[in-house]
Amino acid sequence: MRFSVLFASLFLSVSANAQTFMFDDADDMDTETVEEWEASAEFGLLYTSGNTETESLKGKLNISRDVQNWRHKGVIDYYTAEQEDQSTGESIETADRMFVSAQSNYKFSPDSRSSLFVFGSYEEDEFSGYEYQATVATGYGARYRYDEDIYADYEIGPGYSRTKPIQIEGEPPVESEGQMILRLAGSLDWKISENSKFNALVSSELGEDNTKSKAELSLSSNINSSLAMKFSVSGTHNSTVADESIEKLDTETAVTLVYTF
Repeated sequence: MRFSVLFASLFLSVSANAQTFMFDDADDMDTETVEEWEASAEFGLLYTSGNTETESLKGKLNISRDVQNWRHKGVIDYYTAEQEDQSTGESIETADRMFVSAQSNYKFSPDSRSSLFVFGSYEEDEFSGYEYQATVATGYGARYRYDEDIYADYEIGPGYSRTKPIQIEGEPPVESEGQMILRLAGSLDWKISENSKFNALVSSELGEDNTKSKAELSLSSNINSSLAMKFSVSGTHNSTVADESIEKLDTETAVTLVYTF
C-alpha cells in the first residue's frame, strides 16, 4: 500500500509541474500525418542443463496507432518456466502467466495534449495467488513532451476490478470478487540516440480489498533497422493474497530480441 501512496504522490506532483517544462504540442507534433499500425514482437528463451535443468520462455506483442483524434495500443505478454525436480526427475512448473491489455485515448483535438481514455486488462497467473484478474477503467489522460526525444503519458480515472483467488486445498470453494478501483498510470519514452531507447511504465489500481501495482523499466539497442536487443526489469505487487505462503511481489528480469514490423 505504501508503494501505491508513493506513486500517487509522485503522479500528482509531476502532473502539477509538467506545464513548466513541456513543449507546445502544436509546434512539435505532426498532427496531419495518419500513421499506420506499428507492431513489435519480442522473444526470449532460456535453457539450462547439468546439475539444474530449467526451461523458460517469454513472448510479447505490442501494437499501437496514433491518428488525428485517436491513440490506440495493445499488449499481449506471456511467460512460462519449468524446472526439473532432482529427486524425482519430474518437471515442475514454476511460472505460467498471460497478460492482455488494450487502451484507446480520444484526444480533444488533434494537437491537444489532453484526452479521455478507456482501458481494459486481463491476467491469468495462479502463482500470484489469483486464477485471474480483470480490470476496466476510464478517465483523463495527458501527454507532455519535455524534449524532442522525451515524452510522458499520465492517466487517472475510476474503474472496476474482477478477481478470483486461487482455490486452496481443504478450504471452501472460492467465488470471484469485484471492487471499485482508482487507476493511476504513467509512462516515459526516451529516445537516447538513433540506436537506443529507454522506457518506463508504472500503474497502480487502488481498491479497498486489493491494490495491484505494476512497473517495468527497459533499455533497448538496435541491431539493425528492424531488430533490437532489449533488457527489462518488471514487477507486479498485490497488497492481498490468498495464502501467507504466496509472495506479494513477483519480479521478472529478461533479455529478449525485439522485431519491429
